[in-house]
Parts: sequence; structure tokens; C-alpha cells
Amino acid sequence: MTVLVVGGAGYIGSHAARVLCERGESVILYDNLSTGFRALAENRDLVVGDIADVDRLETVMRRVDAVMHFAAHAYVGESVENPRKYFQNNVVSGLTLLDTAVRCGVRNFVFSSTCAVYGVPAKTPITEDFPREPVNPYGASKLFFERALQAYQRAYGLRYACLRYFNAAGADESGELGELHEPETHLIPLALAAASGNGTPLSVFGDDYPTPDGTCVRDFIHVNDLAEAHALALQKITKTGDSLVLNLGTGKGHSVREVLAIVKQVTGHEVSHKIVPRRAGDPPVLVADASRAEAVLGWKARRNLADIISSAWNWMQKRPAITA
Repeated sequence: MTVLVVGGAGYIGSHAARVLCERGESVILYDNLSTGFRALAENRDLVVGDIADVDRLETVMRRVDAVMHFAAHAYVGESVENPRKYFQNNVVSGLTLLDTAVRCGVRNFVFSSTCAVYGVPAKTPITEDFPREPVNPYGASKLFFERALQAYQRAYGLRYACLRYFNAAGADESGELGELHEPETHLIPLALAAASGNGTPLSVFGDDYPTPDGTCVRDFIHVNDLAEAHALALQKITKTGDSLVLNLGTGKGHSVREVLAIVKQVTGHEVSHKIVPRRAGDPPVLVADASRAEAVLGWKARRNLADIISSAWNWMQKRPAITA
């Protein structure tokens, strides 16, 4: 099978491409490099293009059997400040990608969705049947695309997997791939940078939440566990013809303070940090119920938080040699 990994020069897309190749699939990466990096696409077949470019997209789409779609803007705060950017890319250009796939006869589609479609849940752990009530344009744009996939299944026979994942983190154990964002906003790389002395003090957003230590609790999942789930989901929909909607998480929550403690253990350094006011809309706890993914795919996250942080630290040691 030949798989088009859209956004394949980005963080999660590059890891998914590696897993697909290890499983014997042919992979073509498609990325406009606005947030992706050539270094993450090294030794891969990379087509530089935008998902809004119908002609370029159609040329490559006719060479593939399936699509994995990672090419979304994904900064929650930015989506509030600039919703036009998010709806234009994640919805309008996303539909161009989807229409091109259908027109070219591609019927297998794996979509990188998010727990942001749930908004602020009334309780945790979160199952796939919870109300979908996003509280920001990023989550709303992802939910729109999920609904488009459902409609295209009914109308055009599309087979899809919507994979709603929680806090992606970590790096490939080889140290050759890892988390590379400009700007970086994620907790673990920022905490590691603060511990190494190469970053500014970490801002901890609130220490007065109704959690055991007052800081937010999140479900951190290793990027390679996510990548493996994408490959299994693609295998499932192509073999059975069924469509899937699955949460991907560990089912275990860790607070910000727990993360800082493990960063100290891994690096041997305290994490320089400061407490700042809460961010609007941040739920106290977000933890996945991923039991459906285990039942349907036989998948379960294998790596724990210490594994995540250790792999991310290993990657950061090699980053001086990484360029765009």
C-alpha cells in the first residue's frame, strides 16, 4: 500500500511515516514546510505543496491508496486570536484535500483529531461518547472535519479513522526524530529547556486547581505510541471497511508538578519556573478512556511518562545539529 502522509514533515506525521515504513508500506510525504522541517523528512519521498493546491495535490494523490492527514494548524491560543487562519486551513483547505482524495478514488483516510473536540468535559476519564462541545476555534475546526468525514462516508463510501489524542509528547527512541516547533508551546520540551538552562523559566499556569497538587492534570502519550495506533487504524479500515472514532491516551493523568519532578530526575537539574495566572478555558483534568482503541485495534500505550521525558531529553541533546 502507498500512503500519503500529509503534514509528514511535522512532529507526529514524521513519526507516523517512520512506523509505516517499518511495517513495509510505501510512503509519500506532502508538506508545505510552513511548520514542518526538511530534517524530519530526511530520506523520505517529500513533495513540497499545500493542501489548497489542487493541481499539485491531485498529481500525487493519483499515486496513493490511503491518506493520513496531519496538516492542521494546532495552536489553541492562536486560533482564538486568528480564527480565520484556522478555519481557512483546517476546514476550507482540508475539504480540498478530502475532495481530491475522493475524486482520485482514494477511499482510506486517517485523520489526526484531538481531545479539544470535547471542550471542557464534566468528568474524566473521557470516552468517545462524551458530548463534543469545543470551546475554541481549533477544536471547532477539527470537529467540523470529523463531521465532513461522516458525511463523505455515507455519500461516497469513504472509510475513515478519526483519532482523538490527548497530549502528544516524547521523541523516537533513536534520537533521530523528535518534537520541533517554532514557537514551542508544549510543557515537556519547555520544561526540559528550562532545566538545561537554555530556555526561559517555565510558566506554570495556575496552582490552585481542584487537583491533588493544585496544577493541571493531563494524559501524556508518547508520539511513537500514537504513530503505531495510526498504522493499526489504517490497517483496520482497509481490511474491514469499517470506520473508526477512537481516543488515544494512556488512561493515566499526571500533573504539571509531577512532570517537573520527572524532568529533574532525568536531567539532574531543577526546572526553573514561575507560577502565573490560569489560562482561560483550561480544564483541571483531561484524561482519556482509551479502552475502545484497545478492544478494536489491540492497541495500548506502552510507554510511560518517564519514557516520554527521557526520549525527549535524548532528542534535545542532538538538536544543535538539526536545521530546518
